[in-house]
Amino acid sequence: MQKALAQIIREEVKDPRVGMVTVHAVRTLKDLSHAKVFFTLLQVGDIDKKQAERILQNASGFIRRQLGRAIKLRNVPELKFIYDSSIEDGSKLHALIEKTVRDDEESSSADTED
Repeated sequence: MQKALAQIIREEVKDPRVGMVTVHAVRTLKDLSHAKVFFTLLQVGDIDKKQAERILQNASGFIRRQLGRAIKLRNVPELKFIYDSSIEDGSKLHALIEKTVRDDEESSSADTED
């Protein structure tokens, strides 16, 4: 389902404001009545995360129909799009760690010079 959703969004959603969307995960209820689609934006540009969520949510009926055609399911779930900030958060955390290591190295080299 994740691959099919990614392909549908990439190839068939024609709203240029969305840009490049990556579908990271899809969580469904056991009965497939609802699905949470976690996504990130590769090219943020002029669009913010909440606006991207709204655009995808507005297109969810179309995406759901296309999903029903792409994978044969008895029930195609209702889709809820959620921006996944984990990659962004990970990048910020990595940058903080790198800065701390650099600062640590600079302070230890200054201590050895004294």
